[in-house]
Amino acid sequence: MLRLRLLTWDVKDTLLRLRQPPGHSYAAEARAHGLRVQPEVLGRSFQEAYGAQRRRFPNYGQGRGLSSRQWWVDVVKQTFRLSGVQDESVLTAMAEKLYHDYCSANNWEPLPGASETLSQCRRRGFRMGVVSNFDNRLESILCQCELRQHFDFVLTSEAAGCAKPDARIFEQALRLGGALPRQAAHVGDDYSRDYRAARAVGMHSFLLRAAGQGEEPDVPPEHVLSSLSQLLARIEKE
Repeated sequence: MLRLRLLTWDVKDTLLRLRQPPGHSYAAEARAHGLRVQPEVLGRSFQEAYGAQRRRFPNYGQGRGLSSRQWWVDVVKQTFRLSGVQDESVLTAMAEKLYHDYCSANNWEPLPGASETLSQCRRRGFRMGVVSNFDNRLESILCQCELRQHFDFVLTSEAAGCAKPDARIFEQALRLGGALPRQAAHVGDDYSRDYRAARAVGMHSFLLRAAGQGEEPDVPPEHVLSSLSQLLARIEKE
């Protein structure tokens, strides 16, 4: 069995997932303002606006004079503009409302087995932390989804000043958790940002992959989780 002291966790699509795609939430907000915009159109526009914003201002505009709130408000406004909405006062109202809505359990839900697995890990005596490419709303979201109590710390890329797969965010997490790399394991759903990045700093790691998601060539089967409930058994076998 691995002599682990610290478990770190990704959040989005590892512990929490969106209740519905952004296009549907955005379409509902548009309807509240008397606008009819198709969810599929908004979904495509969101991907375009979000991708462009990430390339132009990585990690929520850190060091570029942007707050993460302004970063997201701009993404929402651009999503609606690309979908044909041009009224600036309506754009501002919808963007502010959606920014706050995405800070709540109205839009997020735990993945199956997340709460139970975290509780079991705590009972085994592991220190626990979050390492997530998220903005500063994450603490509130975790509280509302009743997961925050499981963690000793929550480290977002906004707070860390760098984002996964940058080694520095994992090094900060190790300091916060009081563990050496070999005493820690990271759990996440992204091959590059979670699995490989944690291993690059000397940590152990496990990759959450639903059936049919495809396989990465250099990930041993014993490091792949088809559900979170498999984690403790895999740790004990290592």
